[in-house]
Amino acid sequence: MNKPRIIISGGGTGGHIFPALSIAGSIKELCPEADILFVGAEGKMEMERVPAAGYRIIGLPVAGLQRKLSLKNLALPFKVAKSVRKAGDIIREFKPDVAVGVGGYASAPLLWSASRKGIPCLIQEQNSYAGLTNKILSKRAACICTAYEGMERFFPADRIILTGNPIRKEIAPATKEQREEGYRFYKLDPGKKTLFVVGGSLGCGTLNRVMRDWVENRADKADYQVIWQCGKFYKSGVDAFMAGRTVPNLFYTDFIQRMDLAYAVSDLLVSRAGAGTISELCVAGKATIFVPSPNVSEDHQTHNAMALVNKDAALMVRDAEADTKLLDTVEGLINDEARLAELEKNILKLGRKDASEVIAKEVLKLVK
Repeated sequence: MNKPRIIISGGGTGGHIFPALSIAGSIKELCPEADILFVGAEGKMEMERVPAAGYRIIGLPVAGLQRKLSLKNLALPFKVAKSVRKAGDIIREFKPDVAVGVGGYASAPLLWSASRKGIPCLIQEQNSYAGLTNKILSKRAACICTAYEGMERFFPADRIILTGNPIRKEIAPATKEQREEGYRFYKLDPGKKTLFVVGGSLGCGTLNRVMRDWVENRADKADYQVIWQCGKFYKSGVDAFMAGRTVPNLFYTDFIQRMDLAYAVSDLLVSRAGAGTISELCVAGKATIFVPSPNVSEDHQTHNAMALVNKDAALMVRDAEADTKLLDTVEGLINDEARLAELEKNILKLGRKDASEVIAKEVLKLVK
């Protein structure tokens, strides 16, 4: 195969970037000579994370539709038009053999432009409920890689491949050595149960509000310890809240540097229900209470969570009920060894460790 040229487009959040980087890494393992170019959204985190991983990236000026009434929406058609023109320029200059879309703002103009030029396109749909963009793009896609069964209701059945979602290679069921390293790394007590509250790269206002309640009203009585990932957006406010407080059974941070170790020491997680996070938890085999974000298209996080709840592989507390129900649900579960073990066993059955390699092989099959 002569040096295949591959564009990977998408981004906006860690939930899109990490799978994209995982696919790129598997392509490089299978075909070291592949030339990979990323296309992302200007000003988003991929513009830093992708170069840090050793890949080139070009940003498009595209942005998402604001769900609340906003003047920013007036500029959206102009940004989309500009992004489509720039995507066309990128394709003419780079001359890709294949275009891959992983979701996020940038994937739509790039894949639309690529498909119009006859370039084979592969879509990676992370969620159990497909978004409008991917449903439109799928009409011209050569291959659609999905993480959930039953996606024929959204996409042409003959082009669907059930692959799972790509995850970071270091994610796996914890070893005894990893757990010991994790307790040292996060300065935690190996003799206590550990709750891991994770709100995503930017953070989650609902989970942070619940954690403030925990610090003020439950921390001094808790027989368990907590890792609290508050997110970049909320870090300064959480720092101000924690100033002058000493909470010995708490480790908090805006970003988790060693997710594998955080998973390793966790007995129970509380998390949003993004597709990438769910895929990691399935492979790691972690008991989880999902609090789906209500601020996403087609309420897809609730659909994602319910796909596990219906298989007795997780619990769910709705965002609107988190303030009153979440901590009681946590404390009713974290010391229930039998129930934790059952949830771990059931979620582990749903894990797909080799998703990025399977997708990479499909990408390389599309190279002319």
